[in-house]
Amino acid sequence: QVQLVESGGGLVQAGGSLRLSCAASGRSFSRDAMGWFRQAPGKEREFVAAITWSGMSTYYTESVKGRFTISRDNAKNAVYLQMTSLKPEDTAVYYCAADIDGRITTITSLYHYWGQGTQVTVSS
Repeated sequence: QVQLVESGGGLVQAGGSLRLSCAASGRSFSRDAMGWFRQAPGKEREFVAAITWSGMSTYYTESVKGRFTISRDNAKNAVYLQMTSLKPEDTAVYYCAADIDGRITTITSLYHYWGQGTQVTVSS
């Protein structure tokens, strides 16, 4: 069974940091592009960051540039999102996703596998 499981979410004060992890199982994701998305209450799921299979290329939505860093460890079948200088508007459920075609894309429907999400709450 293919699974993506996120962890590392929680409650943090504005200006704080969190590191999200996404553990993949059931197949190797080492050739997939991986992405992080988030969904705030009452809003659509939105793209946050993505990384190619090699880790050589990354892409971020404008609002997190300079604050968030996506990385991966193919030996561990894992992807990470380091979040710093967190703001209340970063509050959302964060999801990791895999694109087996290996493309960096911001389009939700192009990702093939999804995790269940982890809640991030940033208090002001």
